[in-house]
Amino acid sequence: MNIDFAFVLVVLTALAGLIWLVDSLLFRQRRRDRAVQAADGVYREPVAVEYARSLFPVLLIVLVFRSFLFEPFKIPSGSMIPTLLIGDFIVVNKYAYGLRLPVLNKKVVDLGLPERGDVVVFRYPVDESVNFIKRVIGLPGDTVTYRNKEVFVNGDKIETFGKTDFTSRDLKCTTPSSDARRAQEQLGTVQHDILLHDTSRARNGQWVVPEGHYFMMGDNRDRSNDSRGWGFVPEENLVGRAVGIWLNLDFRKGCADWSRVFNGIN
Repeated sequence: MNIDFAFVLVVLTALAGLIWLVDSLLFRQRRRDRAVQAADGVYREPVAVEYARSLFPVLLIVLVFRSFLFEPFKIPSGSMIPTLLIGDFIVVNKYAYGLRLPVLNKKVVDLGLPERGDVVVFRYPVDESVNFIKRVIGLPGDTVTYRNKEVFVNGDKIETFGKTDFTSRDLKCTTPSSDARRAQEQLGTVQHDILLHDTSRARNGQWVVPEGHYFMMGDNRDRSNDSRGWGFVPEENLVGRAVGIWLNLDFRKGCADWSRVFNGIN
């Protein structure tokens, strides 16, 4: 079951703030007056009000930080290997593509748009309760072609070079398949690594990106569920740009790769 943490956080913040506000306006002074008149003169605050007063500022700070500045995510699959590995905990810049209201996801301040090569977290168009992370390959209006494991954008081939075997030295927590090959790809101004599998078929096709949409692909090109299968990502589904790794811990294997901590995402 996917829990909408943003919704839960908004509800808790609103509830704590409402309890604190109502008590301040209607009940606090009465309690103080009764305490003055009481024999012991002790002022007693209801437990619910005490918790609300203490938690509201904390919840509000977390809500603002998570909604408008940065949000943590965990990588659950290998679709972005070798850039991102299973067990990577990443930080996502939430304001890179504009400020959006939590839960409603409505943009209120326009601060920028994705660039080719950005690694982006977005709400999966097929099931918007699920977050995906992929790399931007096609911008609005682009024609993207994938043929024989090569990418073409508007007819221009995206160059790859430096192909080498992808071995167990590259992954501390997972054993790579024997047919895996690492290569470097020059995507606009971004140079990054991709992974290809010799025995996998190329998912050939050509797509024209509609206005207001983006074409996304995983860096693990033969092991990625991406725009080649389910289509384009609407601009309103963008969550933010992945900017760094703050931890790598694969709970399933009980394995951690400390060399990845505080690495940037290219």
